[in-house]
Amino acid sequence: MLQQKNNIIKKVVETKVSLAPLAGITDFVLRELIRENAPNALITTEMISSEALNQVNDPVIIKRNPSHSPIAYQLSGHKPELMARAAKILEPYADIIDINMGCPVNKVVKGNDGSALMKTPELAAELVKAIKSAVNKPVSVKFRLGYTADSMNYVEFGQRMQTAGADFITIHARTRAQMYGGSADWTKIKALVKNVDIPVFANGDVISIDSAVKCLEESSANGVAIGRGALGDITLIGRIEHYFKTGVKLPPPSIEEKISALRKHLYSEIELRGELVGMKFVRKFYPYYISGIKNAAKYRSVLVTTENINEIELVLNQILKDELSMV
Repeated sequence: MLQQKNNIIKKVVETKVSLAPLAGITDFVLRELIRENAPNALITTEMISSEALNQVNDPVIIKRNPSHSPIAYQLSGHKPELMARAAKILEPYADIIDINMGCPVNKVVKGNDGSALMKTPELAAELVKAIKSAVNKPVSVKFRLGYTADSMNYVEFGQRMQTAGADFITIHARTRAQMYGGSADWTKIKALVKNVDIPVFANGDVISIDSAVKCLEESSANGVAIGRGALGDITLIGRIEHYFKTGVKLPPPSIEEKISALRKHLYSEIELRGELVGMKFVRKFYPYYISGIKNAAKYRSVLVTTENINEIELVLNQILKDELSMV
């Protein structure tokens, strides 16, 4: 079992790129789309509440295909016993159990979850220990540089997580106070890498092959974790994976390829959730898929309000017509 754990972590590190967890975003469909383009990268689920999972076993959140491996299931919470029970529920599905210690959103932090755990490292360590004792899967943690600029405790925090039993770290190179503003400071990650003996992936502002390379150079991390950069470009993680493996830079998707991916995303969500719910769920993705195109604001306003699939198709066809007429 120990060898199996080590093999999973080794595979993740060899690939050097992962899909970071994004609450309400990295669902089954997006993970499926990413996996089709990135055969070996680690993919991570959206944040799963340990309290909710102990009350209701949501098949949509847990759903996976065998091809999704290696996959990490991310748990949020601050109660060791509940987190351990939730990890046990996820164990049959997960290759890695990831603990969310980095989410900066107010409603998460107010519940003492997410990045609030960086203010209580003793409790954070207890969560790692509880999950390690409950499951026979590697345990990873995702956290930030600190809660504020005046309390950047990420090196000591990472060391404590390793001592508690964490096998893998992903660090977002911002503080909680920064939320998603400003720039990620990849250079700070070097100090963490030097002071722990487990793999570290750097997260924040990786939006291209070039930025992935620069991130690794500045952070000395073992790999990069990509969240928002993959929105609207389901090929990005795969292209970075390919570059790290071969040194060849594949081109970004054309407008035809992006609209094709959007259509696949839309109809896959409809299949998963039903037509109306699926259409509404995809609304959050439209701005990313059509960013930078002619009349983007006009088309976005229609796409995020309509409940008519035929109207969506008309808009997508018009986008293609507009863009191709400019070539």
